[in-house]
Amino acid sequence: MNQDEFTELLPGVPEEIALECLTRLHYSTHRVASRVCRRWCRLLQSKEFYYHRKQTGYTHKAACLVQALPAPSESKPVGQPRYAISVFDSVSGIWDRVDPIPKYPDGLPMFCQIATTEGKLIVMGGWNPLSWDPIKDVFVYDFMTRRWTQCKDMPEARSFFAMGATGGRVFIAGGHDESKNALSSAWVFDIASNEWTELPRMSEERDECEGVIIGSDFCVVSGYDTESQGRFKSSAELFELSTGEWKRVENAWGSSQCPRACVGVGKDGNLTCWAESDPNVKVGACGVDLGDRTLVTGSAYQGAPHGFFLVEKVNIKEGQNSKLAKIDVPDEFSGFVQSGCCVEI
Repeated sequence: MNQDEFTELLPGVPEEIALECLTRLHYSTHRVASRVCRRWCRLLQSKEFYYHRKQTGYTHKAACLVQALPAPSESKPVGQPRYAISVFDSVSGIWDRVDPIPKYPDGLPMFCQIATTEGKLIVMGGWNPLSWDPIKDVFVYDFMTRRWTQCKDMPEARSFFAMGATGGRVFIAGGHDESKNALSSAWVFDIASNEWTELPRMSEERDECEGVIIGSDFCVVSGYDTESQGRFKSSAELFELSTGEWKRVENAWGSSQCPRACVGVGKDGNLTCWAESDPNVKVGACGVDLGDRTLVTGSAYQGAPHGFFLVEKVNIKEGQNSKLAKIDVPDEFSGFVQSGCCVEI
């Protein structure tokens, strides 16, 4: 029998009280705390402990942003900007940056997709930053260990696809293949088993669509087919996890512009466009739902400085736009935000 089973979490303290003490540790201390003993390490890294912290209200929400890195001050910008993942804590106002993916130390793959589930960050697809070739790479970042793991490749290379994650699984759909043909196919990736499973196809092709999780379902918003490039659909398709089937939703997207990064979900489940919420963010808008508030970024016009705003959700009346409150951002985190998601750590 494993001797660790007889090791007390905290010597002389009842197990249930010791568990509550560890539950209250801030996630930033988990990496060090996991080195105390093997039992602490197994506990802190377990899925059960994560959900216990979530159920008791001790997880922590932050915005993860695919963001352009500042160009060296001594030289003029040359070529495409480099991107990294920034993390913003809206409660403390602290900004941080995730360590680079070892395979791409000089910048993220261009147009890669990100999503989060169970306190982990998933980076998938995009274009090789040097050759611009589509890639099938999948990486998972664990905020507890602060390490990247390369996982099983995507089944096929695709660009500008919809992506969403829930319950330890990552869903992808649509986008286009290497020949620029729009896709209707969809897959799901199970992080724990490191395996891909093909899903039923959507009812139609959807390139440059956006993926959002609504409740426990995966919603693919708008997009266009191969023959209608740039003419975005008003419909969406909802993959119901309970039935394993797609449900088409007409008139779900009321905007004629690209939905990528700027889809908001109201309390009633209706979709809104952050780019149309305020003149200050109508270009390059990106919204990240953080629970009681939303981080919204964007510019007033092409070439204008990138602004960062918080929108409070408290006491917002139905059908009434909330006001964007501008926040100050350190210079090194003031670059263009390509996309983002909320991580609950």
